Parts: sequence; C-alpha cells; structure tokens
Amino acid sequence: MITVSDFKALDIRVGRILSADDFPEAKTSAYKIIVDLGPLGKKQSSAQITDLYSKEDLLGRKVLCVANLPPLKVAGFKSEVLILGACPEGEPVVLLKLDDDVPEGTRIS
Repeated sequence: MITVSDFKALDIRVGRILSADDFPEAKTSAYKIIVDLGPLGKKQSSAQITDLYSKEDLLGRKVLCVANLPPLKVAGFKSEVLILGACPEGEPVVLLKLDDDVPEGTRIS
C-alpha cells in the first residue's frame, strides 16, 4: 500500500505524440518518441509499443506520461518520460487514453 502523499509525488501529465521513429538499437522492439507536454516542453521516451501501434497511428495521439522520473539511458538514448499503458500478462502494452480532449501538460490527479 502507498499513501496519498506517495501518489501525489507522481507527476502524471497529458502529452501529445509529435513523432515516433524506429529504435533498432534497443534490445526489445521499441520506438523513439517525442511527446509535447505543454508547459513542461517536449520530452523524449523509449516505448515498447510496436506490437499494437504503427508510427503513423501514434502521431498526434494523446498519452499519459510520468514526467518526474529520472532520465533513463536506453541503448544510448535518453528516455525522459514514461508513457503509461496497461500490461496484461504475456500481452502487448495497451496505451491508456482519455475520454475527452484536454490540453497538453494537464496534470492527472
């Protein structure tokens, strides 16, 4: 169990995918993604979502991102945000989505 304070420490934001490129250097099939987080700026992420999503399908898509994790180096690429998805056991990652359009950078609470 975590506390409400623990949860509030996570900075989860709405972002919009600006670009998605192949990431052949990654050990597991992934994309290099640039996400617009509004006032937080543009951030990059490595995302293992190639099974269900083409690069073209991702362009302009709104996603939820954890914006306050330390950057992680993935095959020499600096991943600055974690794009959230549901991970059914043994199945591909399914991105979370919003019911309504909200501005980039909106904080999730």
